Amino acid sequence: MARVTVYRVTPRSISDKLIRQRSGTNIRSMENIIAKLLSDFEQGKLNRRELIKNLAVAASLAAGAGEAAAAGSGKGFKVTAVNHISYQVADYAKTRDWYADLLGMTISKDDGKQCYLSFGDTWLLPRNARDGGKTPLVNHIAWTIENWDAKAVEAELKARGLTPRVDTENSFHVKDPDGFDVQISGKEMKP
Repeated sequence: MARVTVYRVTPRSISDKLIRQRSGTNIRSMENIIAKLLSDFEQGKLNRRELIKNLAVAASLAAGAGEAAAAGSGKGFKVTAVNHISYQVADYAKTRDWYADLLGMTISKDDGKQCYLSFGDTWLLPRNARDGGKTPLVNHIAWTIENWDAKAVEAELKARGLTPRVDTENSFHVKDPDGFDVQISGKEMKP
């Protein structure tokens, strides 16, 4: 009987080679994601379709991260928290009461059209939709970043081909690649 030698190529052996070739990139974290997905598939936690979908998402995120990093002149920002979530509703008072009563959120800055619902270090901002506005709709998500410097943040956003819109002295709005409104803010932006 002939002896057959099977060589197993593992994600680790591939990534180690890539790391040597592309030092300075974060391939190890992608390797960990792929290894976890494969492990879940082998253990029956994911079916083939879910595995392929998750691998595709991971690959597109990795590619997008590379493109975003290459597009800017700097290293980008470090997000530390979700600052707030703003969304349009049909009746903000009904939404306000539901979140305050059920989840114990603290109501502030209620102007009859919108209010802040604080929880932990972030808040929810339900607001009545403008005439003809679609509801419910997430209007935007605000991200708190480290080391806020309005001029430096604005310069970095512009260097990446974005058009920053000033909202407060501690924040800018930009559109992500899908046209979604994203607010970049400093930690001083509070309800």
